Amino acid sequence: MIKPFRIDIPQLDLDDLADRLARTRWPDELSEAGWDYGIPLDRVKELAEYWRTAYDWRKHEAALNELPQFTTEIDGQNIHFLHVRSRKPDALPLVLTHGWPGSIVEFLDVIGPLSEDFHLVIPSIPGFGFSGPTSDRGWDLRRVARAWAELMDRLGYDRYGAQGGDWGSAIARALGAAAPDRVVGVHLNYLPTPPPPGGEEGLSEHDLARVARIKQFAAQRPGYMVLQGTRPQTLAYALTDSPVGQLAWIAEKFTEWTDPQSEVVIDRILTNVMLYWLTGTAGSSARLTRESGFGGPLPCPPPVGVAVFAHDITLSVRPFAERAYTVTHWSEFDRGGHFAAMEVPELFAADVRTFFRDLY
Repeated sequence: MIKPFRIDIPQLDLDDLADRLARTRWPDELSEAGWDYGIPLDRVKELAEYWRTAYDWRKHEAALNELPQFTTEIDGQNIHFLHVRSRKPDALPLVLTHGWPGSIVEFLDVIGPLSEDFHLVIPSIPGFGFSGPTSDRGWDLRRVARAWAELMDRLGYDRYGAQGGDWGSAIARALGAAAPDRVVGVHLNYLPTPPPPGGEEGLSEHDLARVARIKQFAAQRPGYMVLQGTRPQTLAYALTDSPVGQLAWIAEKFTEWTDPQSEVVIDRILTNVMLYWLTGTAGSSARLTRESGFGGPLPCPPPVGVAVFAHDITLSVRPFAERAYTVTHWSEFDRGGHFAAMEVPELFAADVRTFFRDLY
């Protein structure tokens, strides 16, 4: 059964948040440390003070409630999703999947332009946001993809596209493998391309530079990835109890992984943080890393389109991508980063539209 959903956060929860922010116990910081040890104290204090004194959740709650939202239970798990139908009855359905530390908030600026050509289904990954915490083991990216296939069946869509970045990239590819006869194409704005053994021969200097960056990232496996991939429960105590802890954990990535020229407004970042804080999903969202692990390339039979944004975590190497997938569309952009739909919504929407235009 699919049920309409409306966000209605109790005022007591908002009062509790304000009280916790006012009583924050701040850590020390080495002088002139900058970003060497993590997100700087001054930056977190600035964000926290704005959150406490100026940010208006009710305003953003109302804006989210203007979008048609629903919940349904699939495989024993609550699934929350936006479902925005196009005015074109024969529009192609399109599943948009967020990543970590994102949410459905990532797509707010592209819903308008994309809904001109697509029926949009934008789910919250199990363990994230209003899908709520997962209650059993095994919610890895493939299980999420199977849930998406079931969701699209329930909505009556037997032919659709998939799009994603970060975890959404992996889930979109897994959906292509789970429902290859239904997914017409998969558009990705982040595609990891680790070099296969001996695979660098014949690469251009441009691609070799990308490979070097990928190797550096792999050699210095980020702290968040280690913690979420090994000790998500231990991490959850701090992030679920301290709003400033949750804020710092997320805001760090929205700084490191975006184009320095991008103008992602503070309210948008805080609304994203609120979806973790209010739903208590810091730990369950981290469990996706532990459950999914880090295997090899995911099979994906449908055509694949790749959009590479210049300031992403790593940049895809096209020859490697073409060995793994049927790549029918490739775009390179000189601006934008990991949260492309938030940073450069006009470029993101145009590229999605271009890729799927020939697949209708």
